[in-house]
Amino acid sequence: MGPALCAGFPSPADDFVENALELPRWLVPNPPATFLWRIAGDSMRDAGIFDGDLACVDRTLKPGHGSVVVAAVDGEMSIKRMVVEGHRTRLAFDNADLPVYALEELAEVDVWGVVRFTIRWHISRTRQGR
Repeated sequence: MGPALCAGFPSPADDFVENALELPRWLVPNPPATFLWRIAGDSMRDAGIFDGDLACVDRTLKPGHGSVVVAAVDGEMSIKRMVVEGHRTRLAFDNADLPVYALEELAEVDVWGVVRFTIRWHISRTRQGR
């Protein structure tokens, strides 16, 4: 990883960076099992995940209480917060303005992966060449 990002005045010594930028080496330890998904909607906004963000999802991580996961619910992919209460596990929205996420008792649920991090653009979409 390169030098820390100075939020004040940069040091002149930081003009020289020895290593090439290799994000996958430390952000994505297992590239074959890691995928990017574009977020649609605002059901996870209280987790800091917003419409248009990219979610980096790792299929090798074991989900647990509090994990943000991508799950297939009756075949439809969705992002939710995993909540473990005793021996019961449920999936939840992370948006206080939405009603409780109602998961049918007979719903087929497969936790597909754990969200490792998200990416949010800080330049306009038109400036990204889209």
